[in-house]
Amino acid sequence: MISVAPGWELSWEEAQDWLFVKIRRRGPEADGAPPLAQQIWGLVEQKSVFQLVLELDEIDLLFSYLIGQLVMLHKRVWAKGGKIRLCGLSQRNQETLYLCRLDDRFPSYSTRQEAVSA
Repeated sequence: MISVAPGWELSWEEAQDWLFVKIRRRGPEADGAPPLAQQIWGLVEQKSVFQLVLELDEIDLLFSYLIGQLVMLHKRVWAKGGKIRLCGLSQRNQETLYLCRLDDRFPSYSTRQEAVSA
């Protein structure tokens, strides 16, 4: 597990040529602008796995900074021929991606197994 900024943590697993990254935001002390894209990209490069599932079930709200981090990460992964899929998004967060017209870039699934087999 990596502590990215106060209140923000990343954990990951690697399986079936996919990297699964869980993003956690803990408590009110969570900094609003952690370098998530940079940290996750570092993992992607280190592992040389460019198929990524981001597990966001512990993220209550996809606020604009977080969406920007997802877009930045998507550009890097896509440039390497990789994929990003999301899992565990709340209905509210799925609607947020839809309203931002990003739902086509970030396919969302209930579980990591669904994301991999899609």
